[in-house]
Amino acid sequence: MKRIAIYLSIITLFLSSCADYLDQYPYGNYTEEENWKNQAFVQGLVGQCYEYMTRDYNNNEGYYLDGATDDAVITTTTNVMNKLAVGSMVTGDDPFATYWTNDYRAISLVNLFLKDRRGINSKFLLDQTNNTVVARRLQGEAFALRAWFQWDLLKRWGGKGTNGELLGFPIVLDPLINFAKDMSQQVNLSRNSYAECVAQIQADCDSAFAYLPIAHRDFLVPGDKTYAGGRFWGRMDGITTRAILADMYLTYASPLFNPSNDKTRWTKAAQYAKAVIDFKLTIDKVTNGFNPVNPVLWTNPNFPGIVFSSRVYGSSQTNIATTSDAMERALYPKGFQGNGAIGATQDFVDAFPMKNGYPISDSRSLYDPQNPYKDRDPRFYSMIYYNNAPVKLNNTGVLWYTFENWENASGTVGVGKDAAGPQATSRTNYHIKKFISMKLNWSMSTITIEPHSKFFYRWAHMVLTFAEAANEVEGANGTTFGLSAKNAIKYLRSRKTYDNANGFTVDPYLDEVAGTPENFRTFVKNERRIETSFEGLRFYDMRRWSTSVAALNNPVHKAKITRSESGVFTYAAEVVDNRNFKSLYLPIPYNEMLKMNKLVQNEGWEAWGN
Repeated sequence: MKRIAIYLSIITLFLSSCADYLDQYPYGNYTEEENWKNQAFVQGLVGQCYEYMTRDYNNNEGYYLDGATDDAVITTTTNVMNKLAVGSMVTGDDPFATYWTNDYRAISLVNLFLKDRRGINSKFLLDQTNNTVVARRLQGEAFALRAWFQWDLLKRWGGKGTNGELLGFPIVLDPLINFAKDMSQQVNLSRNSYAECVAQIQADCDSAFAYLPIAHRDFLVPGDKTYAGGRFWGRMDGITTRAILADMYLTYASPLFNPSNDKTRWTKAAQYAKAVIDFKLTIDKVTNGFNPVNPVLWTNPNFPGIVFSSRVYGSSQTNIATTSDAMERALYPKGFQGNGAIGATQDFVDAFPMKNGYPISDSRSLYDPQNPYKDRDPRFYSMIYYNNAPVKLNNTGVLWYTFENWENASGTVGVGKDAAGPQATSRTNYHIKKFISMKLNWSMSTITIEPHSKFFYRWAHMVLTFAEAANEVEGANGTTFGLSAKNAIKYLRSRKTYDNANGFTVDPYLDEVAGTPENFRTFVKNERRIETSFEGLRFYDMRRWSTSVAALNNPVHKAKITRSESGVFTYAAEVVDNRNFKSLYLPIPYNEMLKMNKLVQNEGWEAWGN
């Protein structure tokens, strides 16, 4: 492992400039040919790429990105995501530039592995059978990783350029090493069309699928599990490539990128998502394995509902640290020894229906605006901390804390300790419960900290993708794909919550909205909003569903709570932030625009170059 670390530290000497990719790797006392004979080095070209993936939700790819949507508000107004949301982000603030750099670093590494098939033709083991297993897995991972990082580029920066064309990212299939021996020559890439990028990702996913096992599971390996099986959990496998394609085609089929509403794109999204659904329901449904009824366990990095996840938070190639309390510190308020870094909006809370399944705007829901947290969708209680919400050991045991979110009070009653305003307390009077370990209390004599990772693709994501896409193809009740969109959503609505509470057993509202594609479309969007909240997905969902930036620029609200001396609460909604986005797209990083004059900037960001 030390040798691997040495080689990889050399490899990662890339800096942020594209020109740095031209440098020959300074291999020290090793020649390039000698390195290709070292299996640790060759495997490291692939393995290093996983280090460019985030490992939890406490970052600008996770819930801080939701702080630039209508689901959440970041407490610190100087946070760059808050600046993006209110329209004050400048070129020096760009939080996405680092992802551009890391994506191309990873792509360059796997391109080196794939170039001239040198990677797969390397010698890894003396035993030829096992050598073939390792070589094919690494070849498949290389293609899959390239598709992964290309999709990341397309998801972030795909959009209409200032030239009016729908553009993607610059496709690079060479290592960006030895492009030019003369360092005076600069890389000057141009963006490929969006369609060309889709085709390239499709090709790489298909190439990966041809080499990879369908999944890294011990029960799928009949013989020796030394070089195959569950020990490679968390690395690319065949089913993950289907999830990437489902995700990509869902975006490609959406109104922003599909103005002519080409149905074949929706069909592909449904087909690939259904492939993952079928895998989970049949092949992966084994003893103690996947069960669609079981709740998501956010503190279990081996949760069977995962399709693809990150390495455990804190782990690295040389140091395995399987636990962290960073997310709990960020999400709890200062009263419970947290930082209150972000809070859910009233708009998001209003998205939850009542326990009978009807939205709060429906008279049949029996919603009481002055008792707004009573009889809500059971999922609500496992995702949001609200006024008077308890914090209990494992949700059922000893009471640790009770939230007090009233801002105003009469008589001798003081302001609630968790009310909006003070530092390290949410600005919305809501805090986020999702992801939190219910075994963690920093005041206990023995502190229990559980592991975290990021679930990039999981069962629910594919169910939602399928339901949205299938509805666009044939409505909610069609069965062309072997499953109706309505029954797909039923899986999620009837599933146990994160707190292991029962979901909807009777769901008349689902039956009602399934009657028309238009009503079901609105319904699925809301279900996706609830299910994927704070995972960094809604930012892109809101854009792909929109055709005008005006659709994004609505005010977001907090709960304004007043308590009387007798303990009666009055609730109202109050604007806490105004969204002011400049564009439906993200800007190509300003430094890249300065270095490469062939790049075309995205519409709405003309001040960031052309």
